[in-house]
Amino acid sequence: MWPIMCTFAPFFKVTVMKERFLWMLTAILTCGLLTASCSDNDDQSSPRDEVEEQLAKMTLREKVGQMFFVRMETLDTTIHWNAYSDLQENPIHEVNKTMRDVNANYPIGGLILYAWNIDDEAQLAKLIPQIRALNGHPLLCIDEEGGRVSRLANNPNFNVKKYESMAAIGATGDPKNAYECGNTIGTYLKHYGFDIDFAPVADVNTNPENIIIGPRAFSDDPQVAAKMVTSYLQGLDDAGVTGCIKHFPGHGDTKTDTHFGYASTQKTWEEMMDCEMVTFKAGIQWGCQLIMTAHIGAPNVTGSDVPSTMSSVILQDKLRGELGYQNIIITDGMEMGAITQQYSSAEAAVSSIKAGVDIVLGPKNLVEAFDAVMDAVNKGTITEERINQSVRRILKLRQQ
Repeated sequence: MWPIMCTFAPFFKVTVMKERFLWMLTAILTCGLLTASCSDNDDQSSPRDEVEEQLAKMTLREKVGQMFFVRMETLDTTIHWNAYSDLQENPIHEVNKTMRDVNANYPIGGLILYAWNIDDEAQLAKLIPQIRALNGHPLLCIDEEGGRVSRLANNPNFNVKKYESMAAIGATGDPKNAYECGNTIGTYLKHYGFDIDFAPVADVNTNPENIIIGPRAFSDDPQVAAKMVTSYLQGLDDAGVTGCIKHFPGHGDTKTDTHFGYASTQKTWEEMMDCEMVTFKAGIQWGCQLIMTAHIGAPNVTGSDVPSTMSSVILQDKLRGELGYQNIIITDGMEMGAITQQYSSAEAAVSSIKAGVDIVLGPKNLVEAFDAVMDAVNKGTITEERINQSVRRILKLRQQ
């Protein structure tokens, strides 16, 4: 710098002029360094840029496909079933030609395995590469909560740790036990090749007549449940598995089972904020990547009996608006009675996406549901930008 100063010195006769020159020269050099630094940073693609690049290369059909997570049997269009027992009697243990042919035209974003799809370690090890090879490169999902709902732990052919229930863990009052549970489950799920665990249950079990949640929930105290939920999520995350809190806006104060028919809660939103939302807000603040909807009506919140899965009031106004949740919203299984007794697969898929859902889980008829969403976009009933919003969230999850 001093040689430059000396060169210009004859032109400046007062100290003030020299100080001004020094200030200007420093500013020029600094700007140059900042510009170079910015250029360097621009050369490095951000995660958002990568998502946009991927999105730009996808066809509409590929985008829509990412929004469908299905069960094995859904891809085999030769199977016709009415009750879950029908699926258990003739279980699918491998990806067959029909499934591959259907998937060639109906690419899916994810596949969920149920207990009857899993025989033992050898069969599972053979099945997972077959799933990975499917069109759409599906993520692999499972319901492994610990306790009653555990597809692997309740299989005698798997030597993994079993848990009595989440209620038993909640009763200890120590969130470390919830972390240990989530981490143990996450560790063996990661070992077997799973990406997503539809757990933990974030419901608050306040209704003693509840026949579906019960001990699956950590507690009837929302403050206790909230700490357990976030600790469990952290345990899964540290093991490399993505968790999903469920069932929004809360299935703990219901009497009936949505697997078989309609269920509802009579609570107002203010009452939910004091109870159910305590756990969901904790999960959101922690950074959960997926929230699963409940097929329950909440008439004192929405003003109608429409299932929460199809309610923009619940999903857009409340979950995204008031609670500020920005990640993936996934439905509970759309083959459940609460949906199929009132809606076709086509109606349910389109209505849930309009309401704000990102992933339609388990439509009973994939072809019908998929075609309906494609048709809705082509007709302008659903915009492609609305599809893009969901696919961005899904691609972001895939990068993690």
